[in-house]
Amino acid sequence: GFRHYTVADCEFNSSKLNDIEYAQSYYYNKLEYVRFSSSVGKYVGYTEYGIKNAERWNNGPEVIARRGEKERYCFHNVGIDVEADLTKS
Repeated sequence: GFRHYTVADCEFNSSKLNDIEYAQSYYYNKLEYVRFSSSVGKYVGYTEYGIKNAERWNNGPEVIARRGEKERYCFHNVGIDVEADLTKS
């Protein structure tokens, strides 16, 4: 069968909250076809299908909802992750 999956992650390259980047990638059979990045602020397509979806999503309510994910998902979990790392060291 074919695999379709989504990966959401936060990249913590600095201790400053503004430097955190939220990204959500969409894959089909291990090939990333579209990604939302908080640093870009919109969806970017990497295949023909991904470009069509990115254009549609960037003009719809999906992009507005995704822009708040950095604060909701990353900022919430940064405190949990830092506390867990400090207790292990």
